[in-house]
This record gives sequence, C-alpha cells and structure tokens, in this order.
Amino acid sequence: MAWVSTAELVAAVSEAGGLGIIGSGQAQPQWVREQVRKVKGLTGKPFGVNVMLLSPYAEEIINLLVEERVAVVTTGAGNPGKYLNLMHGAGIKVIPVVSSVALAKRLSRSGVDALIAEGMESGGHVGEVTTMALLPQVVDAVDVPVIAAGGICDGRGMAAALMLGAEGVQMGTRFICARECTVHEQVKDMIIKAKDRDSIVTGRPTGHPVRVLKNRLTKKFMELEESGAPAEEYEKLGVGRMKLAMVDGDIDMGSVMAGQVAAMVQRVDPAWDIINSVVTEAENIIRYIYSSKVVD
Repeated sequence: MAWVSTAELVAAVSEAGGLGIIGSGQAQPQWVREQVRKVKGLTGKPFGVNVMLLSPYAEEIINLLVEERVAVVTTGAGNPGKYLNLMHGAGIKVIPVVSSVALAKRLSRSGVDALIAEGMESGGHVGEVTTMALLPQVVDAVDVPVIAAGGICDGRGMAAALMLGAEGVQMGTRFICARECTVHEQVKDMIIKAKDRDSIVTGRPTGHPVRVLKNRLTKKFMELEESGAPAEEYEKLGVGRMKLAMVDGDIDMGSVMAGQVAAMVQRVDPAWDIINSVVTEAENIIRYIYSSKVVD
C-alpha cells in the first residue's frame, strides 16, 4: 500500500473504527515522520505503520516510530526480531506479515504480538498459498492472534476468515477505492472496471512475485519471463512504476498493485461506509449461523 495508504486514508479508517496503517514502502524517514504527524493531527485514534524490512531506511524508520510512539508496527520482507525489545519498550505492538506456516512459527517464537497470514490473492508481493488454505494452518500452528489478509473485500470474506480462526482481517484493495484514498482517479476507475481475470502475478523467476492488474507493463514483464531475462532486467523495468501509477495516474506503464478481489469493487465509498458495511454483513452472517440449525 505504498503511495496508497497515506495519512488521509489512515486517519479515516481509524476514525471509522478500523486500524489505519501507513504504507511506508521505500519512503525516506522524513516522509514517514510527516505522515505520522499528519495522522495525529487528523485523529486521536490508534493507527500503525507498515515497515518493509528490506528498505534501506528500515532501522531509521523504526527508531522514529519509537520516538513518535505509534500504536502498531506491521512488518514485511524480513524478521523484526532484532527490533522487538526496542518497540515493545515503547509500547508498540509488532505484527509481521507471513505467507507460510514455517515463517509464522519462527516469528511467533520471537515474541511478536500477532501475525497477519496473507494469501496469494492479495495485491503486491505474494506467496504461493491461498488465504483460505494458509489461515487455518497458521491459526493451528501458533499461540498468538492471527489476522487474515488477501482476497477479503466484504462481510462474507470477513465472516469466513473469522470462522477459520482469525481474530480480524486486513483489507487493502477495497480501500484503494475509499473516497479518502489519494491515489489517482485513473487507478480507482481501473479497479472498478476490473474483471475476475484481470489480476496477474509477475516476477516469479526473480523469487519476488508481485500481483498487479494487467496492462502494458505486465506484458513487458511477461516478455522478460518468456525470454529468460536476468533478474536485473526485471528490477530495471520495475523501478518507480508504482508511483507512476498511484500518483501520476499512468495505468498503462505504471504498476497497479491490487488483489484478485478488484473485480468485486463496484464503486468509491467513504472509509466509514466500507467498514460499517463489512462489519455489519459479517455480524449478520455469523449471527444467522449460530442462531439457526446450521451449527448445533
């Protein structure tokens, strides 16, 4: 959610009762600090920051998040173990994203507060296991709370995740089309028009597969795969492409990272309406199940 989950969306989600998360991506520390302080100016509710541990600024960003006393840090692309004492000392909850049971077990033993089990349906960097297969296995394997991510767009998805043992859900693609999200309108329009087969995974040969919506850029990535190009060619082609899409609105040669549920997004709504509809639908489904003879 780099270039997508910025202060405006984060504050709106937290105000609506969710937990807004700033997507720091490869951003420089000063930008992250500015975003954190902007959120604080917009809401008094808790919020978090996602830190990609492969970022060259990861350690500096974690230090500033400790200074700013954010409520939650989610992490990806690495093990936050060496930072745990520092963040816990500042009262920060640490929640890594995992895409396998093995990683979930390893990180749960390190003392993290919860885990996000993210399936390959999600947008952006993905693993190889689907959410509905991964989630119950992670729940059974660890003793910390598990949050489900990937392929969840509405209350039906949330109810399914809760029934499989999740304590909550993380949603990304649906919130790209939140009214408060500042991405270019071309991106929102592309998601709303997406069909069920418009999502594709590129970059598998590099070991860092990424799920995006099909466009001219994805065709070029697929051409690299077919030609057996070295990893350097993928990296060269991919530099700056997400900003090109999300900020500049180039949906042909920019990287529109979105999940398989993009085809389920029908319109732009305020963040409050999205959260309210998802939670209400999930509650109604679960209430029906437990008040009927579906579950005895």
